[in-house]
This record gives sequence, C-alpha cells and structure tokens, in this order.
Amino acid sequence: MNAPFASSFPAAADPLWQALSAYEVGPADADLSFKQRLARENGWSAQRAACAYEEYRRFLYLAVTAPHPVTPSDAVDQVWHLHLTYTRDYWERLCPDVLGRALHHGPTKGGRAEGERFFEQYALTLRAYEAAFGPAPADVWPDARRRLQIDPLARRVHPHEALILSYRWLFGGGLLALLTYALWSLR
Repeated sequence: MNAPFASSFPAAADPLWQALSAYEVGPADADLSFKQRLARENGWSAQRAACAYEEYRRFLYLAVTAPHPVTPSDAVDQVWHLHLTYTRDYWERLCPDVLGRALHHGPTKGGRAEGERFFEQYALTLRAYEAAFGPAPADVWPDARRRLQIDPLARRVHPHEALILSYRWLFGGGLLALLTYALWSLR
C-alpha cells in the first residue's frame, strides 16, 4: 500500500494497521502468490483479488479493534477462507505476530435468531468500517440484504461443466442472438 493512501483515514496511524498494511500471506518466493491463487480460485481479475485482499486486511483490523463481533462481506470471506488453508501462515504468523491474538472463523448455526444476529453484526461492521476507513466500497461491502440473503445463494460452478451467461448479456441482446441462431439453424 502506498504512503499517501495509507495516511488518508483515521486508522492509518494505528500500529496494528501499519503491521496489517505491510503483511502479505504466504511465502514471498511462491510461484503462485496468494493473490494470484485468490484470483484463480474465485474467477476474479488480478485487480479484484488485490482489492478483496486489501478489504480483508481492513476486516482483520476491525476484528481486533471493534468492541463487537464483526461479519465479513462475501468477497472478504472468500479471502479469509483461502487464508485459513495457509494454516502455518495464519496461525503462526498472522495471529500471534500481527494481530496479537487468535481469530477464529465461526460459521452460522442457522435459524432465524442467527440470521437476525448476523444482520445486526454486519450493520455494526459497516459502521465500524466507516469510522476507521471512511465509506466502504459497495462492490465489496454490499448492504446486509445482499450479503446475507442473496450472496449465500451463490454456488461454485465448474466452467467445463456449465455454460454461464450473465443476465446483462442475455437481456442486452444475447437472447435475441440465440433466438435468431436457433431459428436460422432450423431451416
């Protein structure tokens, strides 16, 4: 992270934030870096992976400094899940050397009460984010309804087993093209 950006929000002067902003997951000499693997495994661009990683660092900061439990966005949760597979890095470097404490990932127990708890927790997370870093980027930190009701419906799809079409493409002329091709091929 460059210095001008690093000093442009309230948390910038905190030694914890400074340690997090310098922290990189995994060995520096890996042929496939953490961010490259993050991009590959999520179908993200390098830029999207770098952005999600930066937001993960911010989440880690909030997890240690907020006076309440915090809930990650879906993109940040994807980074966290991958980081947890780097067990030595996570438990032997990040937690003791950077965060100064263990940070566990706890899944939901399910049910209405849990859903309500996570809605409240996510709202508190967004407020804590804004206090520490300014407004959260909506493409990474969507509203609670999207985060907790829509995003959990997503499923991993292998691109060799399915044809994936975006709604934008479909309704932006793709449907007409498919119909035209189908009618033409029937002749």
